[in-house]
Amino acid sequence: MTVRILPLPETAPPVPDRGFGALSTDKGNLPLDSVDVHASITGLAAGIDVVQGFRNPFDTPLEATYIFPLPDRAAVTALRMEAADRVIEGELKERGQARQDYDTAIAAGQRAAIAEEDRPDVFTMRVGNILPGERVTIRLTLHQPLPHESASSATFRFPLVVAPRYIPGAPLGGDRAGSGVADDTHAVPDASRISPPVLLPGFPNPVRLAVTVDIDPAGLPLTQVRSALHVVAEDGDGDRTTLRLQPGERLDRDFILRLDFAPQESAALTLIPDESGEEGTFSLTVLPSGEARPSPRDVVLVLDRSGSMHGWKMVAARRAAARIVDTLRVEDRFAVLSFDTVIERPRDLGTGLVDGTDRNRFRAVEHLASLGARGGTEMLAPLDEGCRLLADSTRDRVLVLITDGQVGNEDQLLAHLEPRLHNVRVHTVGIDQAVNAGFLNRLAAIGGGRCELVESEDRLDEAMEHIHHRITAPIATGLTLHADGLAIASETVAPARLGALFPGVPLVIAGRFSGTPSGSLSVRGTASDGTPWEQHASGVVAKDAAAASIWARAHLRDLEDRYTVGGPDDLEQRIVATSLRFGVLCRFTAFVAVDSRVSTDGGTPHQVVQPVEMPQGWGAPMAAPRVAHAAFMADEDPADFFGAPPPGGPPMPAAPGGPPQPMGGAAPPSYGAPRPGAGRPRAKRKAPSRPVPEQTRGVPALTGFQQELTNVLDRLRQVPEARDERVRHLLRDLLPILGSVVLRMEEQGLDTTFLAALCDDLRRMPPTADEAIINAHWTRALQVLADFTGAPQPRRPFWKRPK
Repeated sequence: MTVRILPLPETAPPVPDRGFGALSTDKGNLPLDSVDVHASITGLAAGIDVVQGFRNPFDTPLEATYIFPLPDRAAVTALRMEAADRVIEGELKERGQARQDYDTAIAAGQRAAIAEEDRPDVFTMRVGNILPGERVTIRLTLHQPLPHESASSATFRFPLVVAPRYIPGAPLGGDRAGSGVADDTHAVPDASRISPPVLLPGFPNPVRLAVTVDIDPAGLPLTQVRSALHVVAEDGDGDRTTLRLQPGERLDRDFILRLDFAPQESAALTLIPDESGEEGTFSLTVLPSGEARPSPRDVVLVLDRSGSMHGWKMVAARRAAARIVDTLRVEDRFAVLSFDTVIERPRDLGTGLVDGTDRNRFRAVEHLASLGARGGTEMLAPLDEGCRLLADSTRDRVLVLITDGQVGNEDQLLAHLEPRLHNVRVHTVGIDQAVNAGFLNRLAAIGGGRCELVESEDRLDEAMEHIHHRITAPIATGLTLHADGLAIASETVAPARLGALFPGVPLVIAGRFSGTPSGSLSVRGTASDGTPWEQHASGVVAKDAAAASIWARAHLRDLEDRYTVGGPDDLEQRIVATSLRFGVLCRFTAFVAVDSRVSTDGGTPHQVVQPVEMPQGWGAPMAAPRVAHAAFMADEDPADFFGAPPPGGPPMPAAPGGPPQPMGGAAPPSYGAPRPGAGRPRAKRKAPSRPVPEQTRGVPALTGFQQELTNVLDRLRQVPEARDERVRHLLRDLLPILGSVVLRMEEQGLDTTFLAALCDDLRRMPPTADEAIINAHWTRALQVLADFTGAPQPRRPFWKRPK
């Protein structure tokens, strides 16, 4: 088979490494030295191996942290750590337990690795106790579906860099959640986990990147493969095609392949039994059929003009918005909201919805043509205003968001918007070469719409054709799933909201069934003319080892979104149970690998946070060093690695009434201003020293007794919320130390009233006591220890919603 490979016209060879920031230290290169991605596409699904290589260039044991992206729809199903002659398979555990196991292993001098999900497409890898000169390899296994862009095309998108994100909100006190450069805030309590430091422009390529994609159409009539942002080489072998990324590319933009094939002619239902034969996974593809009859619409167009949208992105966003305005009819009403840190509207169009007349559309396009990129990405207010404008409408209501999605407060936005989006369809248009696809897909799913991603101006016309079809009337709405002869579990259906069926875009529904793999499914709804609509498919049994994992990831994403917007109290436990049962990573679990062999003396390893590339097309060269110099590592001066910053240049323009915005508006001013005197010659330190945490400065030193119990309190606060774990730690960890402290304090004539009472009660507590009694003792113990030690109350775990 011959498949044409068509790179986009703007694709160009990588620029040779040059410029300031070249590596010239005696400590060698950065810890991450390679990323190897191998994808095997079979039909409309892909199995992916991601191999990350870490090397320790220091003369002391190293702990490396890497904040990296993965496809937001991918199911991470395995982790393996390899070092020297050791191979350690990772275990999937509840996240708090996994973090405790990792920290315990590092303190004991064992090699360990932990992978955690911070967003559907942002993950953190920590690899600890890498010996001097040693190389550790981490292998992640993923499975993902290839989302349909139309009835005749699908996309394989693999992100390669986490772009800087705007972090709103007031900074939080206490310990930071992660090692990134942004402060945690009340709006983004884990901002320090999604904000990796950024390499200076001109820094030599620090990471060897390899991407290989094997394509097996599996019977689908594949006609063409298009590489969107990279030059690839092709090898053919019968019906299989292998594509390889050319050497020397940097991790600075998404890797995108578009697969074109002949569209299906009928709906398809696949039934994949589990090995046990008692249950299985179904996958139903619903095809758009029928005609959409337009009806009067109310459309609110929300356009991001923040600083991170500069350059080609702003041009593409203006064009996309103008094309949408041009599709409006006189009987439609609309509003255009452009935003950065403030909301602006077209002149003379007022503050409400206006008719889609020629005059009003001209005013809107005139406003769009005048927009430039500036300021921060304060997204909550304009989306809330859009919902308000559509709230009382009896028409077909549509909200379209055009943005790069580079914000950190996704959960805050979704929780606020979800109750306001009933009967409002939300379509998102993501414009970037390192787009925040996870957020834009989540928002579109909650709003019952579609997400369209645009990585270049050349892609815009094709994307706008899709968008035009989707903001018109859908083919069918109010979709429901009905089974005949197949026992399905309705609570397992993903997506949980079937929403609407749009012209040209198949809808894929997956779920779980029990019993015999036979029967059929029907999808019913209401056509645009008000008549009943239905599509029917009979089941065909197939084998697909990844089907359950791909379904589980989609189901977990639905459950996580329900949790974000305020689901029932037991939802967290359901998410954890589903994750562990199907072996798929989620926000409440983590993969942890611990080597049983002790490699170091157990001291604190040298800590390094891997800097990442500035995404290609982010043209803020003078602002970039301000981020890179904010915090490269916990205990190293970034100037040691990057050299001096360039001569001063003007910051990005400020939002009206606001201070200059670094990173083109991708972060607030506190994100990374350089230290005074950064880049000047400085004396080398003999040994690294950690900065004193802000909350401990000026606090009197603890007594020996207080310090002992502070250490115990810190351990107790990391214990998972499980009855048996709490019993074990109260009786085996706290009680012996507490009894010893009380005895020694009494010998010195010190007051032990509250500590002694707690000690006596713990001795009388039966290990078989019911959960309510155990929890009461647990709460009291933490409070007594906190009062005695003066320890501040901890923040809620960053991966959980506030109560």
